[in-house]
Amino acid sequence: MLKEYNSIAEVVGPLMVVEGVGGVNYEELVDIELQTGEKRRGRVIEIDEDKAMVQIFEGSSGINLTRTKVRFLGKPLELGVSPDMIGRVFDGLGNPIDNGPKIIAKKKIDINGTPINPVSRDYPEEFIQTGISSIDGLNTLVRGQKLPIFSLAGLPHNQLAAQIARQAKVLSGGNFAVVFTAMGITFEEAQYFIDDLTKTGAIDRSVLFMNLADDPAIERLATPKMALTCAEYLAFELDMHVLVLMTDMTNYAEALREVSAARKEVPGRRGYPGYLYTDLAGLYERAGRIKGRKGSITQIPILTMPEGDITHPIPDLTGYITEGQIILSQELYKQGLEPPINVIPSLSRLKDKGIGQGKTREDHADTMNQIYAAYTSGKSAKELSAILGETALTKSDKAFAKFADEFEKNYVSQGFETNRNIEETLDLGWKLLDIIPRGELKRIDDKLIDKYLGEKEEDLKEEE
Repeated sequence: MLKEYNSIAEVVGPLMVVEGVGGVNYEELVDIELQTGEKRRGRVIEIDEDKAMVQIFEGSSGINLTRTKVRFLGKPLELGVSPDMIGRVFDGLGNPIDNGPKIIAKKKIDINGTPINPVSRDYPEEFIQTGISSIDGLNTLVRGQKLPIFSLAGLPHNQLAAQIARQAKVLSGGNFAVVFTAMGITFEEAQYFIDDLTKTGAIDRSVLFMNLADDPAIERLATPKMALTCAEYLAFELDMHVLVLMTDMTNYAEALREVSAARKEVPGRRGYPGYLYTDLAGLYERAGRIKGRKGSITQIPILTMPEGDITHPIPDLTGYITEGQIILSQELYKQGLEPPINVIPSLSRLKDKGIGQGKTREDHADTMNQIYAAYTSGKSAKELSAILGETALTKSDKAFAKFADEFEKNYVSQGFETNRNIEETLDLGWKLLDIIPRGELKRIDDKLIDKYLGEKEEDLKEEE
């Protein structure tokens, strides 16, 4: 039974306190009717005896404490889902904004979701090809994984996100879909994503949820939950492989801090609420695979590190929850590399499970380790050359330094339009390793070197 009250005691920012309520539940949906007849939506975020605190999605301006009616609907915030959502664009609360017809829902699902039972989780072990060599070759994305991208303000993470949304696919087959959610972005950025996916045809396998910078902060908190609810429906009820891209998690955390301050909660690190870790985990842990289900959810959250500080609470806590990170470098961006992925601090903790014979290629693991070692050696050699001069370098040091330059120029910097399959990425890796003397390839099995590289003339001369 619907319950209606006009006993508003206080309004602070996006929050409203209603007194004298009874039988109201946490996360319950609320209809608010202003004295002008305007209607807004909210949800219950706290209950204390006969008082309920309500978050108002559209903001609290214009609310009259005595003449505004508050109606508790007896249900949580839900998303109406349907296979027809694919190819559509929605706002942060799941309303269509692409001038298309209204979605006729097959069912309505609570956006807060239910945690996946750890016993029911299946281990991520299937390769997802993004078409980006720095990720596919060295920091492989695996189906069911959570692999965030750490960026800085001004770096091209939006172009990288659009590239992944266009190019990503599961090589083993199956229906693949992308759920793209944007939080607190500008209208120009939102239009860029829509235009890019539409132009390339990737919109036909995508669902977009767009929360703009001028939308209420409360809506921003619901947006990723809307997107993940849609992803869960596609993955676990329609058996699709779903890749969820979420940008920008920093804007989400800022909205959480804003609401926490309005609630007068005791702040934690940098003013963020103490439950920031729990809140982020509630989103990230909705990714994964379930035993007995064909579908899966893979997540790529994108966040801009405030002041480039990787120890800031948002990237710091994200790193604890997820299985690695892809880090964009301002230094590489200034050198003109696109995408400017710094492979040295980047890491995919599940990459070993998604590569090898039958998944990518037999030589993937060995070449990955050798390329990483050669690149770090090359960077060290270049630093040594800058201090002592090139004459201080050995023949091997010079080879490694050349490798580092060619690696950045040809392997990392592939542009935002180039889509390399895994075979092309691995073959390019061998081509670059040909710069290094064979005797220095200590991390690759000799049989693989003979098969993919052969013997160089200088190596034969040395043997003679």
